[in-house]
Amino acid sequence: MSDDEATATTPTSSTVTFTPNSSDKIQSALQSLCTIVNPTLSITSSTTPLSILNELEIYNQIATLLRQPSSGAGDNNLCRWLYDTFQSNVADLQLTVLRFLPIIAGVYLSRVADRKPQAGFEAVLLPLYAHETTSRAGEAVTITIPDMSHPSVYHESKAVVNKNSGTDLDIVVLSPLLEPHGTVRSTRRARIVGIAFELFYSKISQMLVAPKIDFCKFCKIWAGEDGDMYKNFEDEDEDDEEDEEENNEVELEKEGEGGEEFVKSGRVPMPWELLQPVLRILGHCLLGPNNKDTMLFEKASEACRCLFARAMHDVNPKAILPMRSLLRLSKNVDVDDFDPTEPPKTDVITL
Repeated sequence: MSDDEATATTPTSSTVTFTPNSSDKIQSALQSLCTIVNPTLSITSSTTPLSILNELEIYNQIATLLRQPSSGAGDNNLCRWLYDTFQSNVADLQLTVLRFLPIIAGVYLSRVADRKPQAGFEAVLLPLYAHETTSRAGEAVTITIPDMSHPSVYHESKAVVNKNSGTDLDIVVLSPLLEPHGTVRSTRRARIVGIAFELFYSKISQMLVAPKIDFCKFCKIWAGEDGDMYKNFEDEDEDDEEDEEENNEVELEKEGEGGEEFVKSGRVPMPWELLQPVLRILGHCLLGPNNKDTMLFEKASEACRCLFARAMHDVNPKAILPMRSLLRLSKNVDVDDFDPTEPPKTDVITL
């Protein structure tokens, strides 16, 4: 395998035998999953993917397997299951795969520098990218910014705007059009993982708290900065840029069968195409309904501090402004006063 290109091989054998009926597909997929993570688990006709993953023990078993040294290999049984399950085109099963995306992408990106074979992970990430490519039908994701020269949006012209014109300032491209990719090259990696996170974000209201916490933990690893200098973040203190440079390696505590372990990994490249969906997910973790969960809010706040420190270290103006906004929000939000009946405020910042 070359340094510049890693080909994601489609699993040659399937651990899941699907039938035309969606219910049968779900039962078959769950039975196959149990042979991988818990052979003693009983699957009945009423068992659903959500009921399985609501069992913290099952989720932790899968998470532990995804962190194993051989987890990204092309012949890995769990990667085969994830690939086949997403390709089933059953919404509940696809959502099940998405719940493990933070761990898949987190371990994958953290191992890129080691240049280890990761065809199994790439075989899972590419169908997520292809799914978004197909659903967008060759169109970019855009939003229209109101023209501030008018008294209100009702005074704006109703003329059709040419999306291909570079002079139209009221059209903002959130995500450019996607080109089909069958392999993961070093120049495409951030884009493919970023699109997978955009798909994750589109379903985030249906995600459990555990995947969001895992996502925040990996953000800290990718940043490569501990962000401690911003624990007492205030606007007037941002001129302090003479802090000692932090070590490029950070430690992430995790629980496994052997007790407490530490995963060490250096920082990863954070181009805008990857950072943008990351910021959206963090915004939800800070302001969404689940931020009542103290652990999630704390981990999201830590991730914001670390990524802000990374943006300041890299002198990345495009990232500094939204990261500063999220960091300020993390200081101003009172979790105890949060009303879970209110809709999530994830659109406060346009990223």
